[in-house]
Amino acid sequence: MKKRPEKMSAATLDPRERDRKLAMRRKRYQTAKIALATIVAATFAILFLMPIVLTITNSFMAASEISANYGSIFATDANGGKVYISERVNLKFIPDMVSFSQYNTVLFKSPEYLFKFWNSVILVGPIVVFQLIVASLASYGFARYRGRIREIIFFAYIILMLMPYQVTLVPNYLVSDWLNLLDTNWAIWLPGIFSPFAVFLLTKFMRRIPESVLEAAQIDGAGEWQIYRKICMPLCKGAICSAAILVFIDYWNMVEQPLILMSDPEQHPLSVFLSKINAGEIGLAFAVATIYMVPSLLIFLYGEEYLVDGITYQGGIKG
Repeated sequence: MKKRPEKMSAATLDPRERDRKLAMRRKRYQTAKIALATIVAATFAILFLMPIVLTITNSFMAASEISANYGSIFATDANGGKVYISERVNLKFIPDMVSFSQYNTVLFKSPEYLFKFWNSVILVGPIVVFQLIVASLASYGFARYRGRIREIIFFAYIILMLMPYQVTLVPNYLVSDWLNLLDTNWAIWLPGIFSPFAVFLLTKFMRRIPESVLEAAQIDGAGEWQIYRKICMPLCKGAICSAAILVFIDYWNMVEQPLILMSDPEQHPLSVFLSKINAGEIGLAFAVATIYMVPSLLIFLYGEEYLVDGITYQGGIKG
């Protein structure tokens, strides 16, 4: 009577065959994990991009098509109140007919939109430039010098950074009123220029620069200004670009500061003016929002590499 061939166990397999099977199993597992992560990331990317794509494509719709698709959302009753939406809203990503009438109105027939756009530029530009100058100098001091007083001041910076702007809005208003700065650009500029966020970011970055690099510069006869300008600033280029991008996007979208500190609507930036477009100008709202997004998108796309580098770089000299 013939004996059945016994099933070979894993221990009796050839070691090379066993390693090959384990490697294949590990490779399949890694491939499945990467595929799942890619699907999840793609899903979230689509969800985040949908409002932007919808705004851009709808800005090229004719006014009649926009009213037919979204008119029920902005409909009001006889008293001006909102009404119940009884029908399904039709979200369209592709217009039936491409129209540039909205952009023609915004760019050529209604200069008030462009005035508000330049108000935003005038308010945000100086804040970004001078905040980075102040933050780089302050960060160099925090990173170079040690002591209890420095730690207390830096801790105060962190506390201020953690507070939302709404908490410090009343003190800012009182100080601006005391300095007679209300209804001027300085009421927006001064709190923005001395904001603690960039100081915190650049200080944490400068502390990662090896002391040996700074000591070598001192041995070569470099003064503090030369160390700051020729060593710290080049090494902190990524962090400075990261801070510039984040500060620009933060203040480009500000709403509370101009509303509280500026009573004249002519001084308000476009971010405030967008909320005041009435129901009969839905198409204009799409076009203005698209124009308003362009600077932020361009700065982010141009500085994406610097942004990632500034967040992940650990300091020191790259080889």
